[in-house]
Amino acid sequence: MIDTLGQIFLPLANILQPIIDAADSVLTFFAEDVGFGYGIAIILLTFVTRIVILPLSLRQIKSMRSLQAYAPQIKELNERYKDDPQRKQRELMAFYKGNNINPLASCFPLLLQLPVFFALFQLLRSDTFQAQLEASGDPGFLGIPNLAEPVEGATLVIMIVLYFVTMVASMAVSASQAEGAQRVMLFALPVIFTPFIINFPAGLIVYWITTNIWTIGQQYTVKTFWPAPEVLTPQQAKAAKPPPPPPRKRKKRK
Repeated sequence: MIDTLGQIFLPLANILQPIIDAADSVLTFFAEDVGFGYGIAIILLTFVTRIVILPLSLRQIKSMRSLQAYAPQIKELNERYKDDPQRKQRELMAFYKGNNINPLASCFPLLLQLPVFFALFQLLRSDTFQAQLEASGDPGFLGIPNLAEPVEGATLVIMIVLYFVTMVASMAVSASQAEGAQRVMLFALPVIFTPFIINFPAGLIVYWITTNIWTIGQQYTVKTFWPAPEVLTPQQAKAAKPPPPPPRKRKKRK
């Protein structure tokens, strides 16, 4: 399967070459110039990637907060047009546009990480990187003898469990704030990806586990220092609206 995945990603290689070169430079700097080794270098590459996309992650959080704040109105629209799906979709899109809400914002940080993921996949499988590992005498990382090769046995089981648990935990907060198909998609991602990682290079799994842990920490920090707004019921939302202004009295003509 790893060869099949390589053939799928091969057409992307030229497009992603600048990212592949950048990832290689970052790994070489941390592993060889600083002397951390390639396992720690992959973790630090993950941190660098997440710091770069942090502004977009914060925009995602802002959008999700907006969705929470407008939850009563969104629920009311869903109920009002539940028998007319097309009308409901149009009304929801108009509501999102009018209130500057992007309902797909929660997917953007994940999508932005995919080019780095694919680039690292290509890099770890390249002959150049294999030669770098051999020349550096890298001893491996936490029981992983070669970060450029798939792992086996008990180490593979541990990594799969760590990946699945951290992936589910990282998706839980976003999924709890999402609606409908988006919620299903977020919870389905760990199930979809887990069978594939068995054949991935070990370094790629280290990268993904690290980014999951970063996401969990980021969500915890946001929840602590930027709590979600109180979600009112539709009745409370209506009661909170200011009363309409009294009608103007028309002046009588003399």
